[in-house]
Amino acid sequence: MKIILASQSPRRQELLTKAGIVFDTIPSHVEEIFNNDIPVEDAVMDLAYQKAKWVKDNTKTDGLIIGADTIVVINNEVLGKPKNHSDAVRMLKLLENNVHEVITGVSLIKGEKIINFYEKTFVYFKPMTTQNIEQYIEEENVYDKAGSYAIQGEAMRYIDHIEGDYYNVIGLPIDHLLKELKNI
Repeated sequence: MKIILASQSPRRQELLTKAGIVFDTIPSHVEEIFNNDIPVEDAVMDLAYQKAKWVKDNTKTDGLIIGADTIVVINNEVLGKPKNHSDAVRMLKLLENNVHEVITGVSLIKGEKIINFYEKTFVYFKPMTTQNIEQYIEEENVYDKAGSYAIQGEAMRYIDHIEGDYYNVIGLPIDHLLKELKNI
């Protein structure tokens, strides 16, 4: 079965490759508008679905399409990718010495069959000084990452522990995805 990832994310591509999944990449060109009027879990699954559906509608492929979107939620605020340096600093100041949720929505489309699901992981950050935050932003490309950090990068030194799926925090809950793929 042909599998298509509707994402340019190098992290998602690496996770799929390491899981032994052979796939092609066709990035979607959907404007990511988060619907704040529905529960965050539904909104992130909807974004994933929009990405997968865009690829289905614009390529006419008969393969299985995987769409995904990851958000960070803290104190009922959804953190996407930072807009600029000051936004990245603001996000990291919210996260430091606190716990937040990382939620990844996934949408699988194969013909008329659609499976949407999400995975939630709790991430506990250690305290960070302003100097730590500035140094981290200088060392890591934070601008393409929800919440301004990558757990698998330099941020690992500021994370106390997690509850849930580590790969979900990277951007794709591989174990859950593999279980769903068996259903298709």
